Amino acid sequence: MVTTIDNNAAIVVRKQIRVHAPIERVWRLHTDVNGWTHWQSDIDTAHTDSDLQPGATFRWSTAGLSIISTVYAVDAPHRILWGGPAHGITGIHEWTFTADGDSTIVHTAESWDGEPVHADPDNLRNALDASLASWLDHLRKAAETPNT
Repeated sequence: MVTTIDNNAAIVVRKQIRVHAPIERVWRLHTDVNGWTHWQSDIDTAHTDSDLQPGATFRWSTAGLSIISTVYAVDAPHRILWGGPAHGITGIHEWTFTADGDSTIVHTAESWDGEPVHADPDNLRNALDASLASWLDHLRKAAETPNT
């Protein structure tokens, strides 16, 4: 059973951002997989048929990669953990949300391991770093924009 990211993986990237919006709004945007393409321009497709709960899966695509993720843990509206294999990479992604007055601190940590990662760790670390920074920025902008 997966309970956290793989801290021993070849690549681990951590990032955080302050979002000037209530935690419930940030959580709702982030966990509405079917709505991701409305605010997250880096995601081409995203779909789930069920609520995000442990064992649920969702499909999404980004940067030409088709991904099926499994939800490992949920503690709404504070934490969600998902992951799975994609194109030889085993990724585990954790998101935490902490209310701070009228704002929310969003922290993300993701681990990648597998043959493609070991073959090109520097480029893949840079790609993951840029991807997480972009995701956080898109989430911040969407949450801070009225009627999103």
